[in-house]
Amino acid sequence: MRQSSLTCIIEVMPKNLLRRYLPNPSEVRRHPALKPVSKWLQDPEIWHLHKRSVAGAAFIGLFCAFLPIPFQMLVAAGLAIFSHCNLPLSMALVWITNPLTIPPIFYFTYRLGAWLLDVDVQVQAIELTWDWWRENLGRIGYPLIFGSLVCGWVSGVTGFVLVRVAWRFHVLRRWRERQAKRAEARKPKSTPEGRPL
Repeated sequence: MRQSSLTCIIEVMPKNLLRRYLPNPSEVRRHPALKPVSKWLQDPEIWHLHKRSVAGAAFIGLFCAFLPIPFQMLVAAGLAIFSHCNLPLSMALVWITNPLTIPPIFYFTYRLGAWLLDVDVQVQAIELTWDWWRENLGRIGYPLIFGSLVCGWVSGVTGFVLVRVAWRFHVLRRWRERQAKRAEARKPKSTPEGRPL
């Protein structure tokens, strides 16, 4: 592929939509609360929006969203920095599990883990209180962790594949549009009577 064609394809990637919602890297680096970790935020790869970086961020964010631990965003941030994937997108996708969605999602992962491990279901709902977790973690721990890892892996791989496929379709569609415009521009212009000029 010629260099100019490659440059054209890279320029039409679906970056504008993502850039509109993601934070500015220089503003994030200057934030006073992030001074202790600022050296890790200097890597330009964790801010780039390209197919590999966005697909990797989708995997990391969706996988970490299903981890039944506090501070999922820190885990996602560490994995994104380590694997040079888009940091803001990795952290944003973790918010699929939030205070409203955690109880049903973790109950589902617990039930799935219990089914896969062939153990009896011990609880009928999950609550977001420390007392409930202290009382029930011993009974639901292994099925919850196993089901969460399975759900995280499946959703992460699905997100990774969907981003790669969607990115590819977007590039092909834009390429075809450019080809159609070039073909239209090459057609000879005609007079109102229909004769070529």
